[in-house]
Amino acid sequence: MTTVAYQGEPGSNSSMAAQALYPASSELTCTSFDQALDAVTHGAADVAVIPVDNSAAGRVADVHHLLPESNLFIIAEYFLAIRFDLMGVPGTSLDQVECVRSHVHALGQCRKVLREGGWHGLVSDDTAGAAREVAELGDPRHAALAPPAAARLYGLEVLRAGVEDDPDNTTRFVVLSPESAPTPHTGESTMTSLFFCVRNIPSSLYKALGGFASSGVNLTKIESYQAGAGLHASRFYAEIEGHPDEPRVELALQELRFFSSEVRILGVYPAHEYRRGRRGA
Repeated sequence: MTTVAYQGEPGSNSSMAAQALYPASSELTCTSFDQALDAVTHGAADVAVIPVDNSAAGRVADVHHLLPESNLFIIAEYFLAIRFDLMGVPGTSLDQVECVRSHVHALGQCRKVLREGGWHGLVSDDTAGAAREVAELGDPRHAALAPPAAARLYGLEVLRAGVEDDPDNTTRFVVLSPESAPTPHTGESTMTSLFFCVRNIPSSLYKALGGFASSGVNLTKIESYQAGAGLHASRFYAEIEGHPDEPRVELALQELRFFSSEVRILGVYPAHEYRRGRRGA
């Protein structure tokens, strides 16, 4: 049985993503993204499922910091439609609610209902954890914004369903493993994640990325960051559409390596059907 580590509690969006990816798995809940990655690194879990981007809130986890130093690899991606219900202890009416608990990202993704109700938000470590807290308090003045499954799990009553601001609210998760297991090149839609550090010379980034433009390779994501203190050359986390064995991608990577002091492939994995659907829309 596969053991899946994730940040959060049962009933959270990360739990839902883990169950969709590994239906017969054993779940290992963690209090932080770092703890989830450490669980995989030290063998307590087989894989970690980490949210990295949300269509409404932007970046979720600092994947550009977490991945290069973890020595783990991305082996899959998954897009989850995000739904939030406003829930409270059984018998609660909306007029009784004074404050709403949830994760900071969830509060930011449900601003309209908070504004309409005149409620202030209280930040919890996790959406499902907020539901658990409300259940434990047993106080009708406290409600939670959490995925629908959390109400059933913690015995709460849904006060308003589907209160997310954006009906297309979606979070992208990645699966991290200690083994690279790259997807073979079959012509199917593939994503490649990589880390690189450009040479500390003028126009190095421009030149390093030039191969992607000239080879027609779509760069879907790039994030820069500094490693530690000091004026060192920037490091970059990037994602591209394509497989390293494709001639056009191979040429682009050759040019990237020429102008970089380090290039490391962090994952080659199938593009999720959500991405393929959006591309065709």
